[in-house]
Amino acid sequence: MTSTHAERLARASAILKRQPIIDGHNDLPWVAREVADYDLETLDLHDTADLTHTDLRRLRAGHVGAQFWSVWVPTDLADDGALVATLEQIDFVHQMIAAYPGDFRLAVTAEDVVAAQEEGRIACLIGAEGGHSIGNSLGALRTLHMLGVRYLTLTHDRNVPWADSATDVPVAHGLTRFGREIVAEMNRIGMLVDLSHVSVETMNDALDVTEAPVIFSHSCCRALVDHPRNVPDEVLHRLRDNGGLCMVSFVPEFVSAEYHAWQIRLEEHLHARGVTGGTRGSREGARQAFMAVDPPPRTTLS
Repeated sequence: MTSTHAERLARASAILKRQPIIDGHNDLPWVAREVADYDLETLDLHDTADLTHTDLRRLRAGHVGAQFWSVWVPTDLADDGALVATLEQIDFVHQMIAAYPGDFRLAVTAEDVVAAQEEGRIACLIGAEGGHSIGNSLGALRTLHMLGVRYLTLTHDRNVPWADSATDVPVAHGLTRFGREIVAEMNRIGMLVDLSHVSVETMNDALDVTEAPVIFSHSCCRALVDHPRNVPDEVLHRLRDNGGLCMVSFVPEFVSAEYHAWQIRLEEHLHARGVTGGTRGSREGARQAFMAVDPPPRTTLS
């Protein structure tokens, strides 16, 4: 017998109460800067209506148990502007957690995530998006880690001096010697290497260097859609051996060349499970690129 939409929704909700969603990338901090200058009285996170894609009402309704808040800043900020702006973004996340202590808890370890879920709070993790955020400084990298950052996307949409982006003209053709030092230091201090946004050469160089599992925080499969932000099968095979994680994004242009067909093809990008070996090694996840896409993708339970 074919189940109804209400029955499918109830079944999904029951599953998510036992295993809440861990979302890998949410750009709310930058939107808070743009729409409210980081003012949490202006931006009431109980219900932001049309100001943002994310608020507590929707996080709770979506059974989000842990959220990586992206502290992205533009790549064209001059001099030390990117580092300063990143620090302001991190500060906002800490201020947000302090403003909603009954709903949010800072998480810097797996144990913190479990504790937050046991307390009925949303675990808040921090991810920095783009190596420009550290200003070519290992000291800045370590400082971000001390402030709670637990992943760094090696590039954003432009190259950094030590790594090539997927959407820029290749210069380093992967990682430079200093880029390899960055990856090694991230391994040492306990910060995840995020390979979304980087070129295929950079992906492979990072996988050559890393001694810890890596992640793709928001990418899809290039075998299905030939977009530079997507991951080719040969890298997904290596991800299996690395024990890493590919979080499938809901960004329509990554999912389908035809915008309106993206929802039909979304499940196909779990192709990553077959290529990586699924539970035998690496994992695939899902994230919706909240705040990063306008209009946001419309999702339904199928």
